[in-house]
Amino acid sequence: MNQLLSIKNLCVDYKGVRAVDGVNFVIDSGQCFGLVGGSGSGKSTIGKAILGLVPISGGSVFFDGRDITHQIRKNRSPYRQNVQMIFQNVHTSLNPKKRVHDIIAEPLRNFPKNTPHNSSNSPNSIEERTKVDELLEIVGMSPSDAQKYPHEFSGGQRQRIGIARAVALRPRLIVADEPVSALDLSVQAQVLSYMKTVRDELGIAFLFISHDLAVVRHMCENLAIMHNGRFVETGTCDEIFTAPRHIYTRRLIAAIPDIDPDNREKNAAMRREIEDEWVKFSEGNF
Repeated sequence: MNQLLSIKNLCVDYKGVRAVDGVNFVIDSGQCFGLVGGSGSGKSTIGKAILGLVPISGGSVFFDGRDITHQIRKNRSPYRQNVQMIFQNVHTSLNPKKRVHDIIAEPLRNFPKNTPHNSSNSPNSIEERTKVDELLEIVGMSPSDAQKYPHEFSGGQRQRIGIARAVALRPRLIVADEPVSALDLSVQAQVLSYMKTVRDELGIAFLFISHDLAVVRHMCENLAIMHNGRFVETGTCDEIFTAPRHIYTRRLIAAIPDIDPDNREKNAAMRREIEDEWVKFSEGNF
C-alpha cells in the first residue's frame, strides 16, 4: 500500500498544557487505523489537528509524501478537500434548519470543480440532485429523504447522513471521531456496516477514533493506544489483542464485557489483578 498520511512528532498545546506530546503514526491508502484512549487522552485532539481545527504546536504532517503542516488550515485547499470528518454528536453535527439535500450538497458547492462540467452549480440543479441521491443510496437511504430535515430521522439515520456528507467529495481520508458512541448497539452495527461499505467500494482510508476496543477491533487493521497525550502501544489489532505489552492496554482489554458466564469468575480475578498492577504503575509513573 502507498503511504497516505504520516504524522511525525505531533504536538498540540492548549493554553500552555500539552494535550498531544510527540506522537508518530502512518496511515496507508485504504487502511483503517484505530486510535483508542480514555476521555482526555488527546485522541480527538489529534483528529482535529489533522483537520486543521486546532493549531499544531510542533511536528509535521505529511500527506501523499508532501509536508502540508502549514497548509492544513487554509480554506478550500486540495488537502481540505481530501480529508473529511464524521462527527461524534449526531444531534448537533447537522444543521437543523437545512434539508438533507443541502447538508450533503454543501461540500459540493464549496468545491464546485467536483461537480460535472455541465453543471450550473446552482442549488438543486439536476446534476447536484443526482449526486446527492447517489450518496444517500450508498449509505442505505432513499432519495426521497433528501427533502426532509434532520429531526425527522433517528440517530443512526442522522449518522448515515453525516457519512454521506463526508463521502461527497470522494476524499482519500476520513477522520471518524467516536462515530457510533452515541448510538444503541444495534444501530452501531448498521452504521459500522455502512462505513465498511464506503471504505471497500470507494477505497477511502479512515482514522477511527474511539474509546471502545471491541469496535476498533471490528473496523481496523492497525491501532495505537493513547494515554495522557502519548502513545503507550502501537501495532496490529491481532498483536495487541493477543499479547498486549502495556498495563494500560491490558486494562482496556480487561474492561471489554464477556457474555460467557463460564468466564466471569476468571475475568473478574484477572481484572482485580490488573487493577492492583495499575495502581502501582500509576503511583510510580503518572
